[in-house]
Amino acid sequence: MMVAVGWLVVLASVIGGFMLAGGHLIILFQPIEYLIIFGAAGAALVAGNSPKTLKATMGGFGTAFKGSRHGKKLNMETLALLYAIFTRARKEGLMAIEEDIDDPENSELFNSAPTVMKDHHTVEFITDYLRLMVSSTLDVHQIDNLMDLDIDTHHEEADLPRSAIAKMGEALPAFGIVAAVLGVVHTLESVHLPPSELGKLIAAALVGTFLGILAAYAFVNPVANNLEHKINDSTKYQQSIKAALIAFMNGYPPQVAVEFGRKVLYSSDRPSFTELETFLKENK
Repeated sequence: MMVAVGWLVVLASVIGGFMLAGGHLIILFQPIEYLIIFGAAGAALVAGNSPKTLKATMGGFGTAFKGSRHGKKLNMETLALLYAIFTRARKEGLMAIEEDIDDPENSELFNSAPTVMKDHHTVEFITDYLRLMVSSTLDVHQIDNLMDLDIDTHHEEADLPRSAIAKMGEALPAFGIVAAVLGVVHTLESVHLPPSELGKLIAAALVGTFLGILAAYAFVNPVANNLEHKINDSTKYQQSIKAALIAFMNGYPPQVAVEFGRKVLYSSDRPSFTELETFLKENK
């Protein structure tokens, strides 16, 4: 949503300022310049990325327009779910949560956290490592290292569309210059025209530079920055889950284990100790 608002403000500021200065809006409508710049940028994007990355990149633009799903509400619900799992495992033994791990969709524990259940990757992350705790001979340090590798892999994969969009943003000013140079070449080969016509050709050529820079810094790069923030939020969220799981494996009681997870979260999305305690009591 904020991306759309930002784009509208940019257009209002730039186009409005141009018109207030006495500029004629029609001169900015140069279909050939648009074709050269955005056609070349799109072709370079296709040439430089795999089909998987291209598909993710298209989805990345859609993700940028959505609000972040990571916030205090989701974090409290996740910590409450972990607390419930840890409490049952501590009271009844690790084998008591085996059915919940194997079939989270039909688990009373997991269904108590509907927002978490909407994220398949998070559910898989939690159940996979709980399963390792229940059935494997790996020690806590091995699982800790494996979690780090898993989180890093997820971060790198999520960063592919952001990286592709950012590189396209870096290329747009250069493609704008290409369009401007071609416009100048066309102007030079049209020196037989009257000065008024030459002026229009020069103006049209300069529009190419304007479009490339504006598209890069006002439209494409902000999308990449928006995705970067969302990726960092997702990574921090996973690190919070990891901290709680590792703390529980180290023998800390459920309340202390979820406190480890709470402290990892960004301060803007972190529930206070009292807020989390109240939430746990209300959802006990």
